[in-house]
Amino acid sequence: MTALTPTQDSLKLRKANRIRTIQGALAIEGNNTLSTEQITAILNGKPIIATSKEVQEVRNALKAYEEIQDWNPDQESHLLKAHQILMTGLIDEVGQYRHGGVGVMSGDRVGHMAPPANQVHRLMGELLQWLAEGNEHPLIQSSVFHYEFEFIYPFADGNGRMGRLWQTLILSQWNPIFLNIPVESLIYQN
Repeated sequence: MTALTPTQDSLKLRKANRIRTIQGALAIEGNNTLSTEQITAILNGKPIIATSKEVQEVRNALKAYEEIQDWNPDQESHLLKAHQILMTGLIDEVGQYRHGGVGVMSGDRVGHMAPPANQVHRLMGELLQWLAEGNEHPLIQSSVFHYEFEFIYPFADGNGRMGRLWQTLILSQWNPIFLNIPVESLIYQN
């Protein structure tokens, strides 16, 4: 029997939670049904039976969550870089704000019509400035940011993933434990 050191245990737990985070984040979107075992296999470089899109989504999410600690949540360039990483190989407009109108459907009706594309840059600038200058508690700040981000719907696709990623980033700067809590998995389960 091999005894694990606390560091080994910690690394295993972090890896398991990262996999659960990614599985939950992608499952919330409803277009990636890979199991934690399949995501682990992708992480370990093993082939799995899945669509190329599903594999790309996992690889992108893994990379984004690996780089999250390098980003500043109130920097537009970091937000755009994160979107580029998260959506590369999935859509054409990566790392840039949308150029057209979008609406979020709720069944057969429009549940939310996002602001026009020509307002997105200004609205995101105001939101990021509010984040930089804000003195609200990080739980409030991250929640308000996420809500406003989803209202603006700044990207052609990937807004839900980006909103959750950015909320995690904001919270992790307050307390690094949020980098290792699989919040997305809990959201998906409930």
